[in-house]
Amino acid sequence: MLRTLRKICTVGVVSEAAPQPDELLLARDALDERIRAILGRALCIRHVDAGSCNGCELEIQALNNPYYNLEGLSVRFVASPRHADLLLVTGPVAANMEAPLRRVYEATPDPKLVVALGDCGCTGGIFGERAPSRGRVAHVIPVDVAIPGCPPSPVRIMQGILAAILSRRAAAR
Repeated sequence: MLRTLRKICTVGVVSEAAPQPDELLLARDALDERIRAILGRALCIRHVDAGSCNGCELEIQALNNPYYNLEGLSVRFVASPRHADLLLVTGPVAANMEAPLRRVYEATPDPKLVVALGDCGCTGGIFGERAPSRGRVAHVIPVDVAIPGCPPSPVRIMQGILAAILSRRAAAR
């Protein structure tokens, strides 16, 4: 023990330098503040699967994990369209989902945003527009932002959601 104390006295306290602030954390705080400034509260998203293969759903679920932490940006998913600000629609609209999708759209309070997700939601994808499929989401309800990809990455989905929020702000001006 005495040897260790002598060593400390002769060398001094040796430790690592304090780390620099993380720019990414600062960006997250700025985004959180902008979302709250635009909406006045957290952005509420209602996800609607209109007939997808579930590839996009896996990427949407990744948004809620600790790595992407979408809820840390004041964005959360809700179970009812009556509480939603934004509809996130995946898949080509199946014939059986056309009427329910319209009902969900009508139940969402104004001003509402719609984001079509994945190649199927944007263009109809490999399913196209045949008897069992109505094709792209825009054929059934108006779409504000389309995020292509099969499936799009979680970062790309976040970028599309933020683009939709900024489009709402620009339209409000």
